[in-house]
Amino acid sequence: MTLQGQQTVIDAKQLFASKQEQEWIELAQNGDRQAFQQLYQLHIGRVYALCVRMIADREQAEDVAQEVFVQVWLKLDKFRGDSKFSTWLHSVATNTALSHLRKQKNWLQRVFSLEEAANSEPVINDHPELSDLDKTILRLPEKARLVFVLFAVEGYRHEEIANMLDMAVGSSKSHYHRAKKLLQEWL
Repeated sequence: MTLQGQQTVIDAKQLFASKQEQEWIELAQNGDRQAFQQLYQLHIGRVYALCVRMIADREQAEDVAQEVFVQVWLKLDKFRGDSKFSTWLHSVATNTALSHLRKQKNWLQRVFSLEEAANSEPVINDHPELSDLDKTILRLPEKARLVFVLFAVEGYRHEEIANMLDMAVGSSKSHYHRAKKLLQEWL
């Protein structure tokens, strides 16, 4: 096909992968565990990476990533296909990670402790699979890290982040700029 003299190129690999994923989604929605396993294998890496960035603890991130897929299995019938599956999945992952953080015993203290500096770094050597940038992100104070990951990595708007974290939009922007400033200093 041509459009004003240009030839349209179709990426067969991408098209096949998309069709295969759609087939797995439909099968899994009908209870096919093998199809769900395929979806799990396809997406676990990115879900785990998001959980590690948000939670900054490898073991807890593994638990939360597993919980994400439990939630996805339970809610798969609610996926209507209005958006990409990966978009819906990462929304579930973000909400599950935030819910996990809220359930933490001292969550309020950790979230509102803005004076918490880089001295209270998580043990980043426990994350050999992470890039240097990801390890540096883990050093950020929790609130700044959450806002940075949600805005810069996951692409949420500050209005959405403010709603998710129950804060003012200005606070979300402030935490983002603080995170950026710290990352620039450390890198």
